[in-house]
Amino acid sequence: MKEGIHPTYAESHVVCACGNSWTTRSTQKEIHVEICSNCHPFFTGKQKLIDTAGRVERFQKKYGRKTEKTSA
Repeated sequence: MKEGIHPTYAESHVVCACGNSWTTRSTQKEIHVEICSNCHPFFTGKQKLIDTAGRVERFQKKYGRKTEKTSA
């Protein structure tokens, strides 16, 4: 490798908008992110399904599990 052409790869401090912070390694000294694994809805389990124009119901009706009819 050539000398003097590569950036320094040192410890970096990452700060999320939610207040969470951690240390990693990067060419930048400080990194600011908008969302992390502590506040992302997919990782926290708080993801809400937004139904616009009844698409979920239409999908369930068309492809969802069929309920078996019980004879009396």
